[in-house]
Amino acid sequence: MGKISGSQAIVKCLQEEGVKTIFGYPGGAVLDLFDALMDSEITNVLVRHEQGAVHAADGFARVSGEVGVALLTSGPGATNGVTGIATAYMDSIPLVILTGQVPRALIGNDAFQEVDIVGITRPCTKHNYLVNNVDDLVPTLREAFHIARTGRPGPVLVDLPKDLVATKLLYPEKTPIHISSYQPNFNPHPVQVEKACHRILQAKRPVLYVGGGVISANASEELTTLAERLSIPVTMTLMGLGSYPGSHRLSMGMLGMHGTYTANMAVAECDLLIAVGARFDDRVTGKLSDFATKADIIHIDIDPTSISKNVKVDIPIVADCRNALTALNQWFVKEKSFNPTEQAEKLAPWFAVIAGWTAKHPLGYRDDNQVIKPQYVIETLHRLTEGKAIITTEVGQNQMWAAQFHKFDYPRHFVTSGGLGTMGFGLPAAIGAQMAFPERTVIDIAGDGSIQMNIQELATARQFKCPVKIAILNNGYLGMVRQWQELFYNKRYASTVMNVVPDFVELAKAYGAVGLRATTRAEVEPVIREALDTANVVIMDFRIEQQEGVYPMVPAGKATTEMLLV
Repeated sequence: MGKISGSQAIVKCLQEEGVKTIFGYPGGAVLDLFDALMDSEITNVLVRHEQGAVHAADGFARVSGEVGVALLTSGPGATNGVTGIATAYMDSIPLVILTGQVPRALIGNDAFQEVDIVGITRPCTKHNYLVNNVDDLVPTLREAFHIARTGRPGPVLVDLPKDLVATKLLYPEKTPIHISSYQPNFNPHPVQVEKACHRILQAKRPVLYVGGGVISANASEELTTLAERLSIPVTMTLMGLGSYPGSHRLSMGMLGMHGTYTANMAVAECDLLIAVGARFDDRVTGKLSDFATKADIIHIDIDPTSISKNVKVDIPIVADCRNALTALNQWFVKEKSFNPTEQAEKLAPWFAVIAGWTAKHPLGYRDDNQVIKPQYVIETLHRLTEGKAIITTEVGQNQMWAAQFHKFDYPRHFVTSGGLGTMGFGLPAAIGAQMAFPERTVIDIAGDGSIQMNIQELATARQFKCPVKIAILNNGYLGMVRQWQELFYNKRYASTVMNVVPDFVELAKAYGAVGLRATTRAEVEPVIREALDTANVVIMDFRIEQQEGVYPMVPAGKATTEMLLV
């Protein structure tokens, strides 16, 4: 085979890696690559802002389990994508971001649209590269995909000088990838597995604490089997929602700052906490010195740096979550002294205590026939979609209400920015999810503030025929900040009142989409039904109770048992 250009080699490598869709925005440094894409079968999704490209690739990756790909030009194109890259990094999402760079001879000369994107993104990528040699181009891309999708997943950036992409090369044969400094441990140590299993058998008040690592490892089935076999109650992080069926009798819902009363009390009183694919972040633990003080802790995670990073762990298991859970299940199947019925009977007093907490403070809200409560909107969306829609969110009250009142029974159905908390995430992520699954219903639950951060992506949705539905919980405030100001700043609403907002119904029409509005409770269900029956992008503008808050709520610096309740 003769030589081909670097851009052609990149496209061939993308196809080799199974890439069918990329998200990007053109510019001078990447024109060769955009041109080469026209001769491929890869769908090139033109977004309206580079942040939207990375968020869309992120949403695509979260629902499909594949590596998402974004293509950005040099300079401001690359820097516009940084927020999206950091979002993916914090949530361990596998992305490959291709950025254009000025020609190699101009690097360091302050050339037009030159920026050190490798330096800028070093703290928020799993790894990154500046390709200097054309012979390294394809091997580097192959490494990037390998690193992004293996171990603890994450974004990998590859910076591509314009002249290198235009250079001819011989396309190299594919060979096994071996990186001496990167050797994730996928299989659990049998001694640690046995220690964990014996400790589980001793526990009288166990809790399974589950994070997004279970979803990224495709380990939901193994988790469900273990929980049911051992009759252990389950609580999930924001990123872990859907890893275990939210409507299951063993589910206690989400824990942490806006977790259920039951989940937070159970973690505080348990004698064994089994953490699977979770990293003990501050929104979960609250005041660290008061977190799970009565419990031994088993921690399963593929990332050894996450173990005992925030909370001391008694039995660490460094492994892929699926492999570890499989090993635990196999141990209990083989263990002759273990009887599932006796296990359930032993834990019956523990479940009686849990039932008492749920009865005392169930997750709920004060409904009102006169106004639209946001929780009612979420519940109605769940009911009318039978809980089968893919839900994305923005960040703020809308995110927490979705997490609390939509029962996620399936993995990869909840797409949200957990670690970084990025406003403007939901709409482009919904587009990415819709591109991955065109036949599925995809709904972005948004606030009137957050939706405006990337609302230009309505044009992307329309151009690429992504019939996403956007449910705006419109309260005229930056609601979560307003709630904090109400509780802790004497109701001094500094810069949280949205005095000027667009007419979202008319704005939808301006983009060629459909706009609907509900101002009363009775209008909520008809609006949602019409949206779901519409083969177009739809904005649903729900004028909700302005003062409604998210509860339970754990104030910053407090223990998770010190909850503010409805």
